Amino acid sequence: MPQETGRAIQALHRLVTPVLDTLLPHSCLACGTLVDAAGVLCPTCWEGIELIGPPCCDACGLPFEYEVGHGAVCGACAKYRPPFGRARAPMLYSAASRKLVLSFKHGDRTYAAPAYAGWMVRAGADLIAGADLLVPVPLHWTRLFARRYNQAALLAHEIGKLSGLSVDATTLVRRRRTPSQGAMGRSARRRNVAGAFSISKRHTAKINGRKVLLIDDVMTTGATVSMCTKALLRAGAVSVDVLTLARVPAPAI
Repeated sequence: MPQETGRAIQALHRLVTPVLDTLLPHSCLACGTLVDAAGVLCPTCWEGIELIGPPCCDACGLPFEYEVGHGAVCGACAKYRPPFGRARAPMLYSAASRKLVLSFKHGDRTYAAPAYAGWMVRAGADLIAGADLLVPVPLHWTRLFARRYNQAALLAHEIGKLSGLSVDATTLVRRRRTPSQGAMGRSARRRNVAGAFSISKRHTAKINGRKVLLIDDVMTTGATVSMCTKALLRAGAVSVDVLTLARVPAPAI
């Protein structure tokens, strides 16, 4: 019965949304100013968004100021090569994008997920082409209960709709609730998430032999996605790449 109710609600949403989009005015995802179309930013807010393009670190996606050659990696990745293959994001985590991310993550602006997923699909086209499964970074169940939704899972499902890739939002789990990492440096973040993620043995068949694209909202030092990657590789994933909505400009020290 709950599954049937959920499908009915989704079907109703698909029918009603186009009607509302036609009747109601559209607003900027960041400031609420009226705009011409749904899921866009006004010109003023766009000016504050810093898009990421080449050249960038081949591993973590950190942008370079100038061209340094194909396959070059940043200093952090040269010192500590991450377990994932490549990480990409459409924009830097700046003052403007921070407003977008936090309102989406904590402000119930889930309606922005399709637009953000579109940005991510364009930025991660190469990663998507080489993947066969999308896996969102999970929340601990207590945090999911309090927030009511996992922003990474919302992005993954929207990316799945655009790309045709399957989404597995249940196999990778967060076994331990971890403190917020906002003020933590690189080493502290690694310690904070060590052993926090796992995959139950009865679910390893869902991951074994798959090329996984891990989805999250923001990548800072890469500690969280690295721990998720290690859990997926232990379960038999052939490879793991990472696609996030935003990338912090420089690793925390």
